[in-house]
Amino acid sequence: MSAAQDADEFWLYDLRVETVVGDRTSVCRHVEGESFRVEGELLIFDDQQKVSMYALAALLPLLPAKQRPTSPNDWMSTDAEIACPDPNCGGRFRVTRTAKRTFRHSETTGLPDQRSTPYWKDET
Repeated sequence: MSAAQDADEFWLYDLRVETVVGDRTSVCRHVEGESFRVEGELLIFDDQQKVSMYALAALLPLLPAKQRPTSPNDWMSTDAEIACPDPNCGGRFRVTRTAKRTFRHSETTGLPDQRSTPYWKDET
């Protein structure tokens, strides 16, 4: 791999987002163990897994930050659970970093003069 290719690369964590219910009653539809994955920009739901759109709206702003490398002392590195946005609900979402996925700037940028084939169309 050339130095130019190395300079073009970056990586993101793949994530697993799993519903957990603690000692407080879940008033929203949260089923212990239901989950989805985050791979790059994709949310992947398997086997009819479900997540409340209101809870998802609360999770979405945090997921890109959880995908990126952070200092071991940053709360984004250490705090794994996100509460349901309903203050009366005991549901939480555990976000686990599962793997690293490599991307290239040239395959993900919107800048026309720096763009190559999008990563989802690259056959290699």
